[in-house]
Amino acid sequence: MPTDPQNAFLTVQAGLAQLSTLIVSYSFSAIGAVILLVVGHVVAGLAERSIFAGLGHIHGFDATLRHFFSRIVRYAILILVTIMVLGQFGVQTASIIAAIGAIGLAIGLALQGTLQNIAAGIMLLALRPFRIGESVEVGSIAGTIEEIGLFATKLRTAEGIYVLAPNSTLWNQPVRNFTRNGVRRSDITLSIGSWNDIDRAQKTLLAIAAAERRVKHDPAPIAFVATLGESTVSISLRYWTSSANFFATQTDLTKRAKQEFDSEGISIPLPPPETPAPEARRQ
Repeated sequence: MPTDPQNAFLTVQAGLAQLSTLIVSYSFSAIGAVILLVVGHVVAGLAERSIFAGLGHIHGFDATLRHFFSRIVRYAILILVTIMVLGQFGVQTASIIAAIGAIGLAIGLALQGTLQNIAAGIMLLALRPFRIGESVEVGSIAGTIEEIGLFATKLRTAEGIYVLAPNSTLWNQPVRNFTRNGVRRSDITLSIGSWNDIDRAQKTLLAIAAAERRVKHDPAPIAFVATLGESTVSISLRYWTSSANFFATQTDLTKRAKQEFDSEGISIPLPPPETPAPEARRQ
């Protein structure tokens, strides 16, 4: 069937008119989308810097939390701008928001343990039960804090072992912080024979504590009888020292107490010799 040139021309003309209308319409949409993207990017950057700087004025607010909250604000603005840009091209934003919510719920259920660590990390950074450099014990985990992150905390044990502990584990158990208060109490106990002068032994321990500059004078050291045995008496020296000098002071005072007892003739009973087995006696 021959094509009518006039009808073909009218069809092409109508198609070009529709195309020009679409080009003009989408051109404005594209220009508006570009403007939204540029403005949104600038606003997100300004909001991030403002939140970071504002949180920095809060005394003691952790730098990790400052980065975390400022980044959340930035990404929230960028997501909102992306939804607005899609709306410029006629995309149903309501369905997009519903899809994002469903995806977020699925991710939250899949990463439930990880999200618990993040929540625990935020609480640890906000409440600060321990800080970097402090010596702590949490359940079976003990060591010096090296780094507190949003997911886990790095520790170094007394043996120099690297430990990475999940934040949820540290948050859900009581924390023993050996450094926070700055001072610690220590007891040194030595056993002497019951025939020795107890008062003399106590005065010797107090003199040792008084001569040690690392021992605190307030509260003052005390010496007392800890336990009584059939042939021994346990004498204890209780004193306070700084957390940093705790172990060094304890070992030095123990050594000095033994030396002073020996020089003054305050004898420390030796353990009884082991009784040989019947087979050894027969041999």
